[in-house]
Amino acid sequence: MTETFAIDPALVERYIMDLARHGAHGETGVWRPVYSEAWFGAQRQVEAWMQAAGMETWWDAVGNVWGRVQGTEDDGQGVILTGSHVDSQLPGGRYDGVLGVISGILAVQTLVERFGRPRRTIEVVSFCEEESSRFPTAHHWGSRAVAGAIAPEDLKNVVSYDGEPIGEVMRAAGFDPDAVATAKRDDIDIFIELHIEQGPILEQMDTPVAVVTGITGIRHYHVALRGRADHAGARPMDTRRDPMAAAAEIISTAIDTAHRMGRPAVTTVGRMFVEPNGAAIVPELVRLTIDARHPDPELRELLYARHEAMMREVCNRRDIDLSWTLGAEQPPRVSDPELVETFVDAAREQGLKYLTMPSGAVHDANRMAGFTRMVMLFVQSKDGRSHTPDEYTSPEHAAAGVQLLAAGLHRLAYG
Repeated sequence: MTETFAIDPALVERYIMDLARHGAHGETGVWRPVYSEAWFGAQRQVEAWMQAAGMETWWDAVGNVWGRVQGTEDDGQGVILTGSHVDSQLPGGRYDGVLGVISGILAVQTLVERFGRPRRTIEVVSFCEEESSRFPTAHHWGSRAVAGAIAPEDLKNVVSYDGEPIGEVMRAAGFDPDAVATAKRDDIDIFIELHIEQGPILEQMDTPVAVVTGITGIRHYHVALRGRADHAGARPMDTRRDPMAAAAEIISTAIDTAHRMGRPAVTTVGRMFVEPNGAAIVPELVRLTIDARHPDPELRELLYARHEAMMREVCNRRDIDLSWTLGAEQPPRVSDPELVETFVDAAREQGLKYLTMPSGAVHDANRMAGFTRMVMLFVQSKDGRSHTPDEYTSPEHAAAGVQLLAAGLHRLAYG
């Protein structure tokens, strides 16, 4: 017999709006950095909802909030975990991360009310930090802790935009930074993260949900182009060593390279600094960033190689000194094929229109995929907007995501 799950869109919307009160910014925005009072308020609300849903709850050493429904069979298969985060960009919107936490709570509550305790243990997590909006090098602090990827020196070296070491901020917030290692978990078998898409594909295809096949790989280049400063009128064009001209060609060609490779390859140049930055001066130095992403391991390397060969060729031809360092570097993460199949089957069973697609953004699921089986679910984002107070997901689309999550969890934990 096919089990179908009816999720009330008004209930999902009420949860979203209740959580949005913590750190409300303007009419629709949220300002909720990790370890702030607004963040504490949101985490306490999440814990209260977990308890109301019948879960055992606890906070770990870094501030992740956990809820558990113990399975009836202890067969060594490991925990099935779902969740996301509640910290925000500054300002961000009401849905990024939050929908994944709320969906986990509502899906588990729906299953327990209908079928009782699951055969396999299910947990829901609200990770303490994903956005790096307060600590730029935190890199998913909550899921890093669960993965055991926080080194003791990180407590001093991860510093906020205001110069505060994260260890000191944690201690002031009531956490023991010396206990970070206790947050590591080695008993999680499956991690499922529901998230707003943050892009336009689902809306363009008039589809409410997607099963994510993998998460993009990402590399940040911090590029320096050094030439020679000269007078903008007296120096002939054919004798210049102009790093701005090289930068213009590099930017145009890098973006065009990703465009020619086709979806889902992307490349972005988002920052530039010019010295001496005068209207009548050929620049001496141009610094810029290149963000290159692809979810396919082989095509990712091809994209990177093309960018690097192009930069060398442009600078050799224009007599520009080229150097770069690498910043963010994350490999692609492929979703577990069996989990993808499970949720595709669940979508069909529920009569939900769906797509399969990669994720162009990175998530806590990147960290979790290093030691668990992983899959993500996407829910449509209006106009593809995210990381802005303008982000929006309709209650109906959000409810469809909860329905898909509940159906998949039912297959995994009750079957």
